[in-house]
Amino acid sequence: MDRFTVITWEKVTIADVADEVTVGHVGPMASEYVDKGIPFLRSLNIEPFNIRCDGVKFIAPSFHKRLQKSSLRPGDVVIVRTGKPGTCAVIPDWLLEANCSDVVIVRCSERIRPRFLCYVVNSVAGHHISSHIVGAVQQHFNVGSARTLEFLLPSIEEQDAILAILGSLDDKIDLNRRTNETLEAMARALFRDWFVDFGPTRAKMAGEAPYLAPELWELFPDRLDDEGKPEGWETSAFDQCITILTGGTPKTSVPSYWNGNIPWFSVVDAPAESDVYVLDTTKKITQDGLNNSAASILPENTVIISARGTVGKLALTSGDMTMNQSCYGIRGSHGYGQYFILQSLKNILTELKNNTHGSVFDTITRQTFSTISTTLPSLRLAQHYENMISKYFERILVNCQESRTLAQLRDLLLPKLMSGEISIRDAEKMVEDAA
Repeated sequence: MDRFTVITWEKVTIADVADEVTVGHVGPMASEYVDKGIPFLRSLNIEPFNIRCDGVKFIAPSFHKRLQKSSLRPGDVVIVRTGKPGTCAVIPDWLLEANCSDVVIVRCSERIRPRFLCYVVNSVAGHHISSHIVGAVQQHFNVGSARTLEFLLPSIEEQDAILAILGSLDDKIDLNRRTNETLEAMARALFRDWFVDFGPTRAKMAGEAPYLAPELWELFPDRLDDEGKPEGWETSAFDQCITILTGGTPKTSVPSYWNGNIPWFSVVDAPAESDVYVLDTTKKITQDGLNNSAASILPENTVIISARGTVGKLALTSGDMTMNQSCYGIRGSHGYGQYFILQSLKNILTELKNNTHGSVFDTITRQTFSTISTTLPSLRLAQHYENMISKYFERILVNCQESRTLAQLRDLLLPKLMSGEISIRDAEKMVEDAA
């Protein structure tokens, strides 16, 4: 089977190939979430082809039993309704029990592989989804529109052949994601040992052998002071080592401000924790939009933190971009580098969240950063850390860029395979060259 016989494929809707199409439960009140329990997925946990674990909330098993309509099981296809409408993933085998809100849930019949439907929705159903989004303020994609989404259905054998080709790209993307998780964990572990647990200083106090290069080992104090921090290090309000940048939103009523080429970040664009970098944004603005709003350009490697509603999402800019007013851009000051600042923010994130304000939405204000204390090492030591882990983040960025290229190839191949425009052998060659 080198080239598909597309003429024999049946035109179907999701309703035709699903045993059930339903919608997730309205999200619980904040007080109804628990520390451990049944994972409760929201739209921000759904990425194209992937379930994102960071930021997952939990509900009690008893609450889960009351929400059977939105109960999830492995193999279910979930489609985001708001935020990034149409984003689609399959519930993986390892997520044995879960619940959800703000998604359409499709339980596939034997006629279609869940993964194939996921490819269709993410890659070739964009026009249908964009034309069926409703809502002037909070745009969403509803269950009725999902049921009517039309596409051509190959045989199960042909679906499996397509999945085999595209799956190799997904495998490489997944490998990059796991590599990034390892690199980010290494950077975080080093930061924690040096600047949170004070490992080298404690080792010196205990008479242990040095585990760092001699020139680096000498930069750590020999003892802790009365406050329990390395002698000579400062305790400072966090805002004393950073510069805070703010964002803005051009008027949505002025078309000439939008659909330009300047990336405009909002919380829906936050990457997975391990991927760190923002490569692209859902919305873009024009130079006129930038000039006529409070938005400003953030330099490369600026740390972005979401500060309102969904609080505490972190990202690094991969290039110049701007953002909305619900976020802050954070730049290190007085010589402290961006990777050091990123890890410092992660270290105080719980405190920042606990010090939010607002009667309707949790909000981090500029003043919040002045209420959180942090321990600052010598600038020389902080710069050593910056230099040591820069190679980790450079690799993370390369992996992210490669994954985006592979994802673009995957999204290009599916419609071409489904239309019969290219053969399986051609697709396999393109995948081999890319991966």
